[in-house]
Amino acid sequence: MAPVAQADDDPVDAGKCQVIKFCVGVGVGDETRGSGGQAGGSAGSSSDSDSKPKCDYTKMEPKPPSEHPAWKGKDPAKYDMYFMGCSDGGLNNPDGFIIVPEGQPPVPQVEPQELAQRAVDSMTLLGPDIANPRAAGKYTVGVPMWMWVNQSATTYGPNTASASAGGITVTATAKVSKIVWAMGDGDSVTCNGPGTPYTASQGMAESPTCGHVYSKTSASAQNGKFPVTATSTWTINWQGGGQAGQLTEVRQTEIQVAVGEIQVVR
Repeated sequence: MAPVAQADDDPVDAGKCQVIKFCVGVGVGDETRGSGGQAGGSAGSSSDSDSKPKCDYTKMEPKPPSEHPAWKGKDPAKYDMYFMGCSDGGLNNPDGFIIVPEGQPPVPQVEPQELAQRAVDSMTLLGPDIANPRAAGKYTVGVPMWMWVNQSATTYGPNTASASAGGITVTATAKVSKIVWAMGDGDSVTCNGPGTPYTASQGMAESPTCGHVYSKTSASAQNGKFPVTATSTWTINWQGGGQAGQLTEVRQTEIQVAVGEIQVVR
């Protein structure tokens, strides 16, 4: 096996092996595969979907000299170097070198946004914990209804979690940014907060933050109740791996609400 030949940005001819990064198998023949050569065997690929890049990992044997910049200061006596070549079948063809402790398999490269999603998945985000209206309550046409939710890490936030892989750690923080209430009578109400709890001292006042007034009864609705759906939008900010971004998750909770009217006897 010939020594490693290093190339600049443009391909160069290294015997029978044209390389982009560097070629290990100089003169091994036309079967040399891609820019990684065939030094050592492929360590396999990592992809569960055709939409994600498929990556091959080629172990560099013999190891490049210790002064090679790809080692990034690591000791070749204690670490192995792999060449990673990826393709999604289109123009996304990332490649580069991976340094791992000697004897360990290469760690598939993970995008920070993918780790952010893993962190979110570990949070167990739920739909709104509706405090009012209550399924067992009875409400009246023309009387202001106050809507509010209980706040917890899983139903309103903030909720923080981290995920790590390949030497990268991403931390994500999720919080509900709005709740859209579909009232079952054809109307919807968007509330940008958890709502204000009602107290008896409020009398017939309307909620200052999140409320609704029914103009008809639920008598003609299925089971005599309106289906009320509260849909929360979770806004998740994440950072890590030298990147930052935002994700969105949506959760729902549904209850049944009975709305009647006051009968006036004359």
